[in-house]
Amino acid sequence: MFHTSHIEISKSAYKNNIKYLRKIIGKETRLSSVIKGNAYGHGIDHIISLAEEAGIDHFSVFSANEALDALKLKSELSGLMIMGLLDYEEIAWAIQNRVEFFVFDPGRLEKAINIAKSINKKARIHIEVETGFNRTGFEYRYMPKLINFLKKNREHYTFEGLCTHFAGAESISNFVRVKNQIKMFHKFNRYFKRHNLFPLRRHTASSAATLTYSQTIMEMVRVGIAQYGFWPSPETHMYRFRKNPSESNFLRRIISWKSRVMVVKEVEPGEFIGYGTSYLANKKIKIAVIPVGYANGFSRAFSNTGRVLIRGRRVPVIGTVTMNTMTVNVSDLPNVEKGDEVVIIGKQRRLSISVSSFCEMSEQLNYQVLARLPANIPRYIVK
Repeated sequence: MFHTSHIEISKSAYKNNIKYLRKIIGKETRLSSVIKGNAYGHGIDHIISLAEEAGIDHFSVFSANEALDALKLKSELSGLMIMGLLDYEEIAWAIQNRVEFFVFDPGRLEKAINIAKSINKKARIHIEVETGFNRTGFEYRYMPKLINFLKKNREHYTFEGLCTHFAGAESISNFVRVKNQIKMFHKFNRYFKRHNLFPLRRHTASSAATLTYSQTIMEMVRVGIAQYGFWPSPETHMYRFRKNPSESNFLRRIISWKSRVMVVKEVEPGEFIGYGTSYLANKKIKIAVIPVGYANGFSRAFSNTGRVLIRGRRVPVIGTVTMNTMTVNVSDLPNVEKGDEVVIIGKQRRLSISVSSFCEMSEQLNYQVLARLPANIPRYIVK
């Protein structure tokens, strides 16, 4: 088998999530599947195939290297958009391959237009505007110069989109800030309209905004974490629950992570387990060693706190998680043996371990846990 663990991606759960999201955004709004970070750790190759099978025809990535991978996997009919890093030397490649990209500073815009002129092919640009996130985007004071430049060079670009990103849409504490950002985006939008510059699509909503601010759903939404079955925050979950109680658990996790027992042995009382002295056996115990450690995405922070499932029972991680292994206490499992399935994330019989439980134990966001799953763990699509 040549691997120490594997990840399973549920096809039925993914289709369920897309169906749910389409119900929220409506039939006329395009859904762009955000697949940055190896599709949030789920595997870009598998997610692109599942997404296109579910009717999605647009993908969003962060950088040119991610776009290069996606370009090899997606259908020719599906759009592809770079939201972040695109070096000047990569712009020609993007234009030649009809890859859409964000433009959020004068240098990138001018370079894109100059290259488009030189190769006689239009750049497919999305103008990102700064509404209050203070990361990337044209500021409002730059609008006269921006509009003038765009008017002069109409024949060298396709105005694919006008966009922004809202800071903090996942938390009610940012309500006023998000509302002000929405107002600011509409101010930008009116400016473009006055000068007869109309984007093919306006898009401002991430997963959090899509789920909680219906007014941000325009011609396109950029959905990342929600398509994989995760709520951006407990607050977004509660908002949907209060809005419609029947929707409370409608997003379904599509990922499971599994390994197997490598060895089972007994440890005498008074002996320490693993490196250091973090765990002392106070009685004779039975342990199982699992070939997954922090090099495989199972954080060292789970030492003496983590849990896995074996034979339908939840068993504790004891001792320090090492680079390639963890040790669990299986004293209460009389028949555990080498080769038994170990569920690190997912369900086994009546019990389950969620990504959120990882977050609580390691003080990480679900985004972090998922994105840190190594790309070399084999991923398989299951029903």
